[in-house]
Amino acid sequence: MSDAAPEGIDELLAASRGLLGVVARSLAPALEDVTVPQFRLIVLVTTLGPTRSGDLAERLAVGPSTLTRNVDRLVADGWVERLPSSESRREVLVGPTDQGRALVADVMDRRRNEIVGLLASLPDEDRASVFAGAAVLRRAMHEPLLEEISAFGG
Repeated sequence: MSDAAPEGIDELLAASRGLLGVVARSLAPALEDVTVPQFRLIVLVTTLGPTRSGDLAERLAVGPSTLTRNVDRLVADGWVERLPSSESRREVLVGPTDQGRALVADVMDRRRNEIVGLLASLPDEDRASVFAGAAVLRRAMHEPLLEEISAFGG
């Protein structure tokens, strides 16, 4: 492979900066209450449902003690809750509270609304190209769609 950047990489980098702006604006109000790693944890348990701590630590690429500290803070502030497992009395699951689900929904609604507004300004054929390109890029990054995520390894 040559050292030259592939054609179009500057367009992709500029688009990624723009999307980062959308993400930052949608997340900014939530950061008054939680940190980015804590928000990621709330998103994960909102998406997966109640999940074992070990699985959360693995998915978030953090150690068990880091996860426990974050869960402790989030439980104290009402964002997540610890729940007993129906499979093992020794196992504890972490799940979202209504407050946690509302926080995630609020951030995602802001993000979705801004993206929908951006896409509405595009001609139909450009919008179709954006969707097709996003799908290819998402698959290359191994990023599952929400309906493809499960507590069983999705």
